Amino acid sequence: MNDLLVYIVSGLALAGAFALIGSGIVVVYRVTHVLNFAQGTFAVFGALLSWSLSSVLPPYLSVPIVIVVCAAIGLIVGVAAVGRRRTPPMISLLITLGMSMVGAAVIILLWGQDPVSPPGLPGTVDLLGVAVESQRVLVLVVAVLTFVALGLFFARTDLGRGLTAAASNPRAARLVGIDTRAMGLVAFAIAGALGGLAGALIAPTTAVSVSSDLPLVLSGLAAAIFGGLRSPWLTFLGAAILGIVGQLVAGYANGSYQTQIALVMMLLIMIVRARSLNAEEAK
Repeated sequence: MNDLLVYIVSGLALAGAFALIGSGIVVVYRVTHVLNFAQGTFAVFGALLSWSLSSVLPPYLSVPIVIVVCAAIGLIVGVAAVGRRRTPPMISLLITLGMSMVGAAVIILLWGQDPVSPPGLPGTVDLLGVAVESQRVLVLVVAVLTFVALGLFFARTDLGRGLTAAASNPRAARLVGIDTRAMGLVAFAIAGALGGLAGALIAPTTAVSVSSDLPLVLSGLAAAIFGGLRSPWLTFLGAAILGIVGQLVAGYANGSYQTQIALVMMLLIMIVRARSLNAEEAK
């Protein structure tokens, strides 16, 4: 029973990182209708940059730097993918895939292929009688706070309302003077920041290397698809389910099945929700 609680609580903590990555995919898709396959690269870059900075700066200084740098990388990917007007979403998708490959090459050039794990928050926290690493609890708490902040940003700020208008009705948004192309670039920058934050938070709990890109983006994509590529909080719920199932399988079977679990979950959701996803796409 104690092991079961450990796996559930650890899964919830892991879900925080998946939710941040998935929310980046949702933000970009809502505004541009482009699936951003470079989202995993943002997280890997954030993890490795935080590892490099950990030797010279404390986390409360290094993590904001990681977020800003990854937001800039997201903006660069956005310029390449949607910077040119009337670029078809399929072409933009392929561009994000290509930029992900370019990013992997840059990561290998700068950090090599060996997995790294910077130091995180020391100690454990007692949750429901289960000792959980403090860093894992931090990931979950920061993820929840980030989602709340995103909700306030989209509801209470002019830029957030502009992004929401561009996502809801691009034509109407253009008629009232909103530059939907600029909103798309902002969405990519936000996605980069969320990916960088996820990478910096998850790296102390899980060693990250250039090959972590695929598992991370698939996990985020599975969570985002659970939310219909529209709802951040449903994305969070999908990430929680994925994280808990992954930890249960890792605990009772084999941890190397994490990527396969994300793929199966993504396929099942797409099959079950095909009709609703098509309806949402048609809006």
